[in-house]
Amino acid sequence: MPPKSPKTPMQQVGDYMGLAFLLPISVVIGYAIGYYLDQWFGTTWLRIVFILLGVASGLISLVKELLKREKTDGGA
Repeated sequence: MPPKSPKTPMQQVGDYMGLAFLLPISVVIGYAIGYYLDQWFGTTWLRIVFILLGVASGLISLVKELLKREKTDGGA
């Protein structure tokens, strides 16, 4: 199997822009789910629970992706 060619600077920018949006999108999706469940059940606290779940899932995904990239890039 031939070695992978190094990524161009624009490809690297694209990869890290995706990571930059990972956490905010997770929080927004968590808020949206909580908001609609609050509307459906007539509560006011589910959006906070789902915001926290969105933050947690976003952080977990971000750490996993960064660890995977560090492993494949050799720590550079």
